[in-house]
Amino acid sequence: MIDIDDTSTIGSAFEAAAARWPDRPFIAAPANPGRDYHPHGVEITYSRAAVEVARLSALYADAGYGAGHRVALMLDSRPEHFLHKLALGAIGACIVPVNPDYRAGEIAYLVDHSKADLVVALGARRAQLDSGLAQAARKPPVEIFEELGRGLARAREPRRAQAPAAATPASILYTSGTTGRPKGCILSHHYEICSGHWYATRGGLAAMRDGEDRLYNPLPLYHVNASVTSFLAMMVRGGCQIQADRFQPTRWWPEVIGSRASIVHYLGVIAPMLLNQPPAAQDRAHGVRFGAGAGVEPQLHAVFEARFGFPLVELWGMTEMVRVLIDNGPVRQVGTRAFGRAVPGLDARVVDDHDAEVPDGTPGELVVRHDAERPRHGAFSGYLDDDAATEAAWRGGWFHTGDTVVRAPDGMFHFVDRKKNIIRRSGENIAAAEVEALLQAHDAVAQVAVLAAPDEIREEEVLACVVPAEGTGDAALARTLFDWCNERLAYYKAPGWVWFTDRLPTTGTQKIQKHQIFPAGTDPRTLPGMHDLRGSKKRSR
Repeated sequence: MIDIDDTSTIGSAFEAAAARWPDRPFIAAPANPGRDYHPHGVEITYSRAAVEVARLSALYADAGYGAGHRVALMLDSRPEHFLHKLALGAIGACIVPVNPDYRAGEIAYLVDHSKADLVVALGARRAQLDSGLAQAARKPPVEIFEELGRGLARAREPRRAQAPAAATPASILYTSGTTGRPKGCILSHHYEICSGHWYATRGGLAAMRDGEDRLYNPLPLYHVNASVTSFLAMMVRGGCQIQADRFQPTRWWPEVIGSRASIVHYLGVIAPMLLNQPPAAQDRAHGVRFGAGAGVEPQLHAVFEARFGFPLVELWGMTEMVRVLIDNGPVRQVGTRAFGRAVPGLDARVVDDHDAEVPDGTPGELVVRHDAERPRHGAFSGYLDDDAATEAAWRGGWFHTGDTVVRAPDGMFHFVDRKKNIIRRSGENIAAAEVEALLQAHDAVAQVAVLAAPDEIREEEVLACVVPAEGTGDAALARTLFDWCNERLAYYKAPGWVWFTDRLPTTGTQKIQKHQIFPAGTDPRTLPGMHDLRGSKKRSR
């Protein structure tokens, strides 16, 4: 493993890794005949990556880009994303990954909020990007990925005369918050290197091997899991990140086996989908030592491990603090939602609404820090242009995660629920407030509350509780409201369920009391007036 310290940058770490493991595979895409790029798969060694990163760095620098610039990357989950990430990091520029499922308004918000200086996009995304830029106040130059060899548009603002340092922003990742619009999390070089190094050194059942491991990750590159944590862990260990374009149940085992993966990353939604596939010889024809992820349903945890023959090691992390907690001991608490104990370098405790620590066994909010002397060491740098939100999250010297957990007497933390007004669907965090604001803008809606409905496959689904402006609501109106959202928000944010009612419970100040909408123990999906739109939620290719 390469050595890092508090002065390390992503560039210095990559240089050390490329010098130590030049001929080892570094980045790969599994073979997939149905994909429109690298259908036969591709592997890029450390030395080949170093040559390409140097070429791209010179291309960007010659066009005037560098420290202080932000470059939005709309490259989906192609392996080339990593090369551009490394190249831009080497010259001190900051990347802003763009969710390819974003609609025009969401793209416009990201470009304006991040103050992007340049957008690099796939040719197939040009029309989608142009529709977003048409709504944006900011009009950065656009470069098409397939045409980059012809040069770049000159930077409109001069770069800063400074070399990349540990505190230099490397990425801005957008994460859903409770107030509607996503927040931009600023991740420094130090954060990203610490995240990868921390994960790479957890040991136990999650032990990694220098120059040997191949990590298959089907999660998107606009998330911290694949773009930072696993990627940097592989880099400091001399391993290879195998980046799939997305999760497909029928492609999982062919890609995992064909790419010779030794580690896989998962979300809770993946386990039931794989278990629903017919038993086959490929169930045990792999070389996977462990899977790392979060959210496997307790009743499926042991069943999955027995069928497929490797442990699912549950962990906890979030974009703001992805120095993971992990249940990687030899004796795990399978099927209990356990995700690890506090360790040196990551303090954790459970508090009530007044930030007082609660007794073991009592649900409360998980708060974390590095330690008392340096609470924010290794954490995100803050929310972009929102110091108030940053300081509120760090009140009392602890980062407030918004997750409700329980700590057992043995120190093990167990996940319970999300305290924040967030819906978790197939690994995507959806701010209920963002969907509510859009629905409230429709003339047919008098009042609305958006909350999570249980879902056997996707963990949770978006449920919109609507008081119609006129009448009682019917299937036609439900479809109208679904289309209204689906045209303006990423497909997964649109309501999968729409329920019409004549009133929503409110306080004296007219604040909707979501916890009183449905009686305790009620499955809202079975109620009269409920309309199922889940079949209309489809990802555009």
